[in-house]
Amino acid sequence: MQVTQALPFLRVHPLPSVVKKGVPRNPAANPNRPFVLINMGMTADGKIATPDRSVSTFGSAADHEHLLELRATVDAVMSGARTVDSHAVDLGPGGARFRRQRLRNGLSEYNLRVVVSGSASLDPGASIFDSSFSPIIALTSKNAPIRRLARLRKAGAEIAQFGEREVDLRQVLRWLRKDRDVERLLCEGGGELNDAMFRADLVDEVHLTVCPLILGGRNASTISDGVGFPRLPEARPFELRSRRQIGEELFCVYRRPS
Repeated sequence: MQVTQALPFLRVHPLPSVVKKGVPRNPAANPNRPFVLINMGMTADGKIATPDRSVSTFGSAADHEHLLELRATVDAVMSGARTVDSHAVDLGPGGARFRRQRLRNGLSEYNLRVVVSGSASLDPGASIFDSSFSPIIALTSKNAPIRRLARLRKAGAEIAQFGEREVDLRQVLRWLRKDRDVERLLCEGGGELNDAMFRADLVDEVHLTVCPLILGGRNASTISDGVGFPRLPEARPFELRSRRQIGEELFCVYRRPS
């Protein structure tokens, strides 16, 4: 069964055909961690937000549809605390159409929601806590202040701690796979979380929407901020698996080399 039926650019790159729980799986994926997808929209000059982060959503309706189509193929959606704090997001599956699509794919109606917040600085008043349709896991380091953890628990988050001073993402993914049965994980940024995922070599596939805008700005975020790779030979290689133009946007899918 194919899960990428709605948008034409998704048909260009169907998901692999190893099936469990009704969703095609990647046969080469590490059995000890989920298959990880990153989905981002960026301007033509590589920015994902204005320098002051006041604008970070500029994709079309087709881009938003693509996001929800991807969410309908995964067990969990993950984002960084700064992204969740800054925008009215719930990391959920969307409307009834996409929830039905999840059920057809053999998944639960609602995906697990995961927020990475090493110091537990995630705002307990963030809009994500307004919806209780599925669990919210706040990933923190073991050094996170107890009072902040208590506020997040009161807001409705489940706390999971990995790493002493920063979140150990390798441990996180092993735990999600073993303890929460997460086989496919969608990461939606921001740039610092993506950077940490790339540096830990945990990304299997990148979905990138290039939008016809130029934002500029030395301090404007990109799809991968943070530390980065100091030398070109250390950069993570990806293969372009598909590209498709919808209107003025270009939708690209990159896959980790076989």
